[in-house]
Amino acid sequence: MTTPATSTQPETVHHLIPLLDKLTLEQKAALVQGADFWTTIPLPEIGLRAMTLSDGPSGVRGPRWDEREPSLNMPSGSSLAASWDVDLSYRYGAAAASEARRKGVDVVLGPTINLHRSPLGGRHFECFSEDPELSAELGAAYVRGLQDNGVAATPKHYVANDSETDRFTVDVQVDERSLRELYLAPFERAVEAGAWSVMSAYNSVDGVTMTENDLLETPLNSEWGFDGVVISDWTAVRSLDAIPAAQDLAMPGPAPAWADLVDAIRDGRLDEADLDRKVLRLLLLAERVGALEGSSPVEPAPVDGIAFVRDAAAAGSVLLANDGILPLDPGSVTRVAVIGHNALDARTQGGGSATVLPEHIVSPLEGLRSAFPGVEVTYELGAVVQEGVAELPLETIVNPVTGGPGVRVAFLDADGTELFAEDRRATALVWFGGDAPVEAASTLSLHTTYTPDSTGEVLLGFAGANPGRVYVDGELILDDAPVITGTDLGAAFLNPPSLTARVAVTAGQPLDLRAEFTIAGGGALAGALSATFGIAPDDSDPEALIARAAASALEADVAIVVVGTNSKVESEGYDRESLDLPGRQDDLVRAVVEANWRTIVVVNAGSPVTLPWADEVAAILQGYFGGQQFGAALADVITGAVEPGGRLPTTWPAALSDVPVTDVTPTDGVLRYTEGIHIGYRAWLKADAEPAFPFGHGLGYTTWSWGVAHRDGDAVEVILANTGDRSGKQVVQVYAERPESSVERPERWLVGFTVVHAAAGETVIARIPIPARRLAHWAGEWVVEPGAYTLRAGASVADLPLSVAWTVDP
Repeated sequence: MTTPATSTQPETVHHLIPLLDKLTLEQKAALVQGADFWTTIPLPEIGLRAMTLSDGPSGVRGPRWDEREPSLNMPSGSSLAASWDVDLSYRYGAAAASEARRKGVDVVLGPTINLHRSPLGGRHFECFSEDPELSAELGAAYVRGLQDNGVAATPKHYVANDSETDRFTVDVQVDERSLRELYLAPFERAVEAGAWSVMSAYNSVDGVTMTENDLLETPLNSEWGFDGVVISDWTAVRSLDAIPAAQDLAMPGPAPAWADLVDAIRDGRLDEADLDRKVLRLLLLAERVGALEGSSPVEPAPVDGIAFVRDAAAAGSVLLANDGILPLDPGSVTRVAVIGHNALDARTQGGGSATVLPEHIVSPLEGLRSAFPGVEVTYELGAVVQEGVAELPLETIVNPVTGGPGVRVAFLDADGTELFAEDRRATALVWFGGDAPVEAASTLSLHTTYTPDSTGEVLLGFAGANPGRVYVDGELILDDAPVITGTDLGAAFLNPPSLTARVAVTAGQPLDLRAEFTIAGGGALAGALSATFGIAPDDSDPEALIARAAASALEADVAIVVVGTNSKVESEGYDRESLDLPGRQDDLVRAVVEANWRTIVVVNAGSPVTLPWADEVAAILQGYFGGQQFGAALADVITGAVEPGGRLPTTWPAALSDVPVTDVTPTDGVLRYTEGIHIGYRAWLKADAEPAFPFGHGLGYTTWSWGVAHRDGDAVEVILANTGDRSGKQVVQVYAERPESSVERPERWLVGFTVVHAAAGETVIARIPIPARRLAHWAGEWVVEPGAYTLRAGASVADLPLSVAWTVDP
């Protein structure tokens, strides 16, 4: 048995070497690969149980993708970042830990701390910010919140996975300074916070795929002192070359790329010491999460998840514009027109692997109706937003076997013999791990009785990567195969195309519905399957939808229009091509505001969208993807029950053509970060361009007076006062400038921030530490130029009324 040289191991693993010495080569090789989609292998002979991993950036799904085991759907990463609240991010991590333990999860795959390099990034909603300092501080707090409660955090995706196009194969070419100062910085801070694991990305950096890249060793291990486990993104391990690299766990497992691992060590192609190093780190992770005999997991602090999600969604809501109409007193109105597809079917999360299944979503319509008792609240769709087939509402379907709400699901072999059956409570289903015999079956069958609530025609059909057939009362009405473009898991598996047929329905008249999907030879990932059976929205008369919405606004005291995106626009697996709102939503807003100038627009999007009517409406509230309590939080903010607590973590453009950095499409497999250190607001400042709303911007319901700022040791102190008639929140932001630098720098860059709260008339002091490192640049090492800097403090990158002279001694 080869025992690794202790000098090559972090001190934290030395006590585990006796356990390592008990393992055979075969056991060690098995341990560094998953047992299946979501778990590691157990080794009871050394007291090691299996560890369970789960997607978790905005809620912890658990090892089964099942609506019968609902999860807490928390606000998305961009929403959390909009709070600029480190304490809230810690509480977010603690809430995730509580959910993880409820689900039997040891390792949460989050937070996502890649940067908003371009607003076209498809996974923008899942990440925090365009700024490395904001992302780093919030990411570190999230890590502490999880791990202080006994659950491992996995900051991801290390590194430069900032867009989705060709993400499996793209080679990101980025200079070392930009890599260090921007893209690695949030990961460094997460490691400083004690992260127990990190996820390696699909992409390559400078020609080497990340699971084999030297960046896993330097700076991650050698410079930062990371002693945790590097977990691969799912299927990201490509070859045995990841063994001598610092790639520790290949998921899911068993990993085909490591099938010859034992033979390669025995014949001398690989060094067993490299394997031992990985095993020791996995044993340390098991000890930390309580999966190793003799260790006990920390019991998470109890969390009222619903209340937390509501508070967090309000804290991340950004009031972009307000002519004084907000807050809206429910007693001042008798009729409110609520308009928009997203008002009824809100987006609480983006598409992709981060998706969780909540027990209940409070829509904006539901939240506003609850907040305006005694007020007539009308609703009009206005414009179709949600694309493709949506699941059938649970209250309209009956399982023909049980007689209860839901659908009967069966997996059949080639002869039609039932291999497996289950009773489900949804017609949008995903199998990604679990007990269903996806690989053994030939056909998937969904059977339910559907009772329409209105008379007319519906677009009945399915969405999936597999050929399907739909029967109504035994008659075949649809038999087709979807055309899948590309090979990306996110697009083909989680957001497949829809196929529909028109069906006449009568209110109250039940229909026997059956959908069948051919499994054999189809699908996007071995052992995984997704299928949605339901109805697509009818957009055959868009002008009529807009006209009805305008008419309802005309008759109301105020109109609240909820516009937004959907999972087809913002998702893992592909990038956006436009920043425009989908469908006819811009036309809808213009028609509504023409009918009633007292129009409040709520933006339900995880990423920037263009708002060409911004100067025409009374108020704009950006709600992001606010989690399952989005509607309740929205109502709290609109009525003034709570402050709109958010500030933009990303610059919002007036038009895509104004954005300085947009390129997310590789050329000949290569994506070059030619902009260097100038992304986000830094690029806007360099281009001397004017955005629609600057980084850090956000209004509240009170007024503030900025007093003075001064240096106090290694911190900036800012005195400011709430001069309004109600309590409020302010985010004090500090930016550095050094125009006379000997190296290229941004015009200004964020070096610190803090949240303050003040009662009406109260004066408060904000203290923002400024470590020397925040002023440093990378030149083969971190260098802080001596001399004069100017630190500016204020409410956004474009609103900095206070300044402090800051000198760094030689």
